Amino acid sequence: MDDHVYQKLLKCYEAIESRIPFTPKVALVLGSGLGGFADEIEEDSEILYRDIPGFPVSTVPGHEGKFIFGHVGSVPVVCMKGRVHYYEGYDITDVVLPARLMHLMGAEILFLTNAAGGINRNFTAGDFMLIRDQISSFVPSPLIGPNPDALGERFPDMSRIYDPVLCDVIRQAAAGLDITLQEGVYLQFTGPAYESPAEVRMAGILGADAVGMSTAVEAVAARHMNMRVCGISFISNAAAGLLGPDQTLSHEEVKARADEAAPYFNALVRESIKRMGEA
Repeated sequence: MDDHVYQKLLKCYEAIESRIPFTPKVALVLGSGLGGFADEIEEDSEILYRDIPGFPVSTVPGHEGKFIFGHVGSVPVVCMKGRVHYYEGYDITDVVLPARLMHLMGAEILFLTNAAGGINRNFTAGDFMLIRDQISSFVPSPLIGPNPDALGERFPDMSRIYDPVLCDVIRQAAAGLDITLQEGVYLQFTGPAYESPAEVRMAGILGADAVGMSTAVEAVAARHMNMRVCGISFISNAAAGLLGPDQTLSHEEVKARADEAAPYFNALVRESIKRMGEA
């Protein structure tokens, strides 16, 4: 991250500082097809991405493009309804800029969600997976370049990217709601093409349980800033090749599956955030 990138982050923050209504505790990122949770938030105000100078704007259907400020129970939250992806042509530093901006707003916790393809053969479409760990080796590191000491140290530890206490919070929330919660390792590819069957087999050999096109780089940037990170993948489909040679994948399928799972997803995220108020 060179000085230009850091100054861009500061300018984004300065442009909206007066519009931030409170200091959020949790920063929530809603993945593909999962934006409906925003309606669960007792909204205070919102800021459109396009109104922030220099801020990357999502071009993907299902990613509306705004920060929502409000409360889930008593917990102050800033929610990203729509994220940006590396495959949209943005530099990787722009992909993680929103997470960094929410940290500057005061958020201590980054709660990441995504729609993913299931590699683990014990998973079925419609499952939720608690992310225990990740593989980000197939996308550029957002930390490449000069290090702004104000954000974090040069060589941040990544041995516990996903906070064990927050993982327990999500487990307890799922148990209390009687929602089955799988657990596993998430791997980020660049996209936008879905993975080939051979790439899916490779990911499985490397230890991945689910694959997608987001999340891992945001988690790295957040840990660099010493944020606490947690995450849930919605398993929208079996990854390529697992259902046989005639299997095809589409973004429409991901959105349709997410719509079916929305009530359970919303309940799980809502209860998890409420519990994070004391975590």
